[in-house]
Amino acid sequence: MAQHESPLDYTCAKFAGPRTFGVLGVLAAFVLAGLAAAHYMDINGHWVTGMNHHVVWGLPHVFAVALIITASGAVNVASMASVFGQKIYKPYSRLSGVLAVCLLAGGLAILVLDLGRPDRLIVAMTEYNFSSIFAWNVFLYVGFAGLVAVYVWLSMERRLNHLSRTAGLVVFVWRFVLTTGTGCIFGFLVAREAYDAAILAPIFIAASLCMGTAVFLIVSLALLPQLGTRISSEVCVRLGRLLAIFLAANLYLAIVYHLTNGYAAQHDGWQLFALSDGRGYTTAFWVGQVLFGAIVPMGIIWSPLGREVSGAAVASTLVVLGGLCQLYVIIIAGQAYPMDLVPGWEIVQSDWMDGEVAPYSPSLPELLLGLGGVAMALLMMLIVSRVLAILPVDQEVAKGPTSAVS
Repeated sequence: MAQHESPLDYTCAKFAGPRTFGVLGVLAAFVLAGLAAAHYMDINGHWVTGMNHHVVWGLPHVFAVALIITASGAVNVASMASVFGQKIYKPYSRLSGVLAVCLLAGGLAILVLDLGRPDRLIVAMTEYNFSSIFAWNVFLYVGFAGLVAVYVWLSMERRLNHLSRTAGLVVFVWRFVLTTGTGCIFGFLVAREAYDAAILAPIFIAASLCMGTAVFLIVSLALLPQLGTRISSEVCVRLGRLLAIFLAANLYLAIVYHLTNGYAAQHDGWQLFALSDGRGYTTAFWVGQVLFGAIVPMGIIWSPLGREVSGAAVASTLVVLGGLCQLYVIIIAGQAYPMDLVPGWEIVQSDWMDGEVAPYSPSLPELLLGLGGVAMALLMMLIVSRVLAILPVDQEVAKGPTSAVS
């Protein structure tokens, strides 16, 4: 029997040493800070944040959407192992699934705590308005978490391993539906010039593939050595090259989005705002999303540095930062740009900032809530990895984690 066809060995995380407990302590501190920030905003009202009547989805929503679409992309490794039969990724399929569920939980926690009235979630869970895309997404999120959990369980139960591929295929389809639904939240908002575009759905899918792969690489390189194992350098470099392909697709869709918007006369104002007149938003697009979020990472991956694990790590970090810039421009700038309340007509202007770009500056509580959600996702992943055998046993003891792959 070939080596890659032999039964795989998995282990639980090993919490030992001050560095491991230091990581747990830092993550727990960020979670507590996020809860404190949510409580502060709940008690005092959202006027203490940078949000206002025009920008009602602030920085917490950027983090929440980022975690949700990253969860969808984090199952890339599991999909390649189960659906596409890539045996080299099989040892990391359980970790991929658990990380996806934890990221989704972190994103949804931010959304719930940013509502101002978290108890209103009960209404959303018991009364559904199926004409609203938000109601659809409740089922998409819960279904995704349940299906991935079933996939991980089937992969852990040796008697049912033969069913894991079928479960993986269902997850593979569902994750695209989930990300499409998240993109449609914005694509269905026809009142906003930045949102009224069906191409936002594939843009969110491409962004999820980029961010999910990048986050999986970062988690594997940064946390697995602290838990007593590590990712294969060959897998790391392969994922880096796959990441470059996803980046190219994401950049292409962004170009198509702006070209089609530029072709439509009613979107000329938004295009000028996003690409040239938006100040910080324009900088976030060109410098954050395009340059350091796509072009530079692709250059790193396809250069000799891309054959090193360190190259994949740097590129992945840049991709995550670029993805946050992309979502910041879509979510925040799309709200800040003034709405054309009565298209084709000139209306009487009021003192309610009609026709003006809405101001928005993220506040510290918003930042802490967003970081708290990220920390919660990582802390959950560490706890689950300590309880369940989801980590692969180190397969390359003889090779260091920084070995080159030709």
